[in-house]
Amino acid sequence: MGESESLTQAIRIDVEPSFQAEESSPAEQRYVFSYTITVHNHSRHSVQLLARHWKITQGSGQVQEVRGKGVVGKQPLIGPGQTFRYTSRAVLDGPVGVMEGAYTCIETATQTHFEVPIAPFRLAGPNQVH
Repeated sequence: MGESESLTQAIRIDVEPSFQAEESSPAEQRYVFSYTITVHNHSRHSVQLLARHWKITQGSGQVQEVRGKGVVGKQPLIGPGQTFRYTSRAVLDGPVGVMEGAYTCIETATQTHFEVPIAPFRLAGPNQVH
């Protein structure tokens, strides 16, 4: 197993999605979801989250790709055994969707770049079968 594979496995991503009814407008096909991400660094090294890549599949089947530097305007440095948590939003055209993606990180001591995949997670509004 190479160094980047072991680093990828040492980073765990937890996702907590939540439907935001007060910001949504079903009449306008606007469904707002927040999602809270917790990045756990289980490695023995400091890791910096440099970039994100999201693939958002709308209930209509339309796919949107989002790429950018960091998350919520930051490129957080996460020390060994530490976590970084943030909340962001996604706006869908229907009450159900799926998000998945990856973070591009760097292990600061060796400057090793690696990708951390984010498993697909479901966004579902009220009265939707989960």
